[in-house]
Amino acid sequence: MRIKSQFLSVIIGCFAFSGFAQSVKEITPKNYVAYKTSKEIIIDGEETDPAWEKAEWTTPFIDIEGVAKPKYNTQVKMLWDDKNYYILAKMEEPHVWANLKQRDTIIFYNNDFEVFIDPDGDTQNYYELEINALNTAWDLFINKPYRENNTVLNDWNIDGLRSAVKVNGTINNVSDTDKGWTLEIAIPWSVYKKSYFDDNVPKDKFWRVNFSRVNWQHDIVNGKYERKKDKEGKFLPEYNWVWSPMGVINMHEPEKWAYVYFSSKEIGQKDSFAIPEEEDVKWELYALYRAQKQYFEKNESWSKSLENLSKKNIVVEGKTIKPVLENHLSGFNISVKSPFSNKTLIIKEDGTIITK
Repeated sequence: MRIKSQFLSVIIGCFAFSGFAQSVKEITPKNYVAYKTSKEIIIDGEETDPAWEKAEWTTPFIDIEGVAKPKYNTQVKMLWDDKNYYILAKMEEPHVWANLKQRDTIIFYNNDFEVFIDPDGDTQNYYELEINALNTAWDLFINKPYRENNTVLNDWNIDGLRSAVKVNGTINNVSDTDKGWTLEIAIPWSVYKKSYFDDNVPKDKFWRVNFSRVNWQHDIVNGKYERKKDKEGKFLPEYNWVWSPMGVINMHEPEKWAYVYFSSKEIGQKDSFAIPEEEDVKWELYALYRAQKQYFEKNESWSKSLENLSKKNIVVEGKTIKPVLENHLSGFNISVKSPFSNKTLIIKEDGTIITK
């Protein structure tokens, strides 16, 4: 599986989508095999649990656009059992600080660690969790990416969430130099259920997942850490460091997130995971979707011809695919028959992928 493509670069605020610009980046989503643990992980912020010692670290985080190497290192381990999805994040940081203590406040105003999860990979109805070094959490349910007219449920909570922070140093102490902080998380599978009887534990399946770390430059004011400001009194922009690069300064493009495969094999064993070729077909559909969005911004109408969206033959793993564009009153559908499964894949004007 070689998902590689070019993406239209966008510049956004934390929650605003500003449209499709012209510069392009090339990215490749990461992937990771999360193994099963037979013993429940004790959530204490430590990385000494025997299961964690057997788990592999992800590749180090990179700048969100996939180009620059971050100033400080960040890596993650993952495990699971029948009840929980376990995440261990280790962050190098010489100045560990935080001041936000109220749940569901805007945690990324502090340095934080963020988890993004889309269980079925359709870019709709996904979940975000942010936690700072004081172990203050902000959890969100988002029905669509911010590029669409979406709804964000700030009062959605991860019932049963357990998390713990271990600081290698002293938090909020301006007089010393720290080594960093470790965050350990247990997320119950039950919070992602679509119905009461839904068996949503992804045994031998993959979910779309990504992790982000927000890091601010700081000043010391009256003996306390604060976000650094410029000469006009505006906060300097934050650094966004991620596991799987996005190619743009925007975490809210779920189709670019990594692939986490939840192997039923016990941690310590070995398993392999090949991303299905179907994902390559979806990748190409999203490229056409973006081109159609850009066409609309320029012409204030949807293109009625695929020739306006792509001038090249679309080849996936040596097989040519032939998309079909259909316009309707409220938008468009672009469909293609997969040469790998003979299923029909359809992408809608809001980015939803349907498989028939």
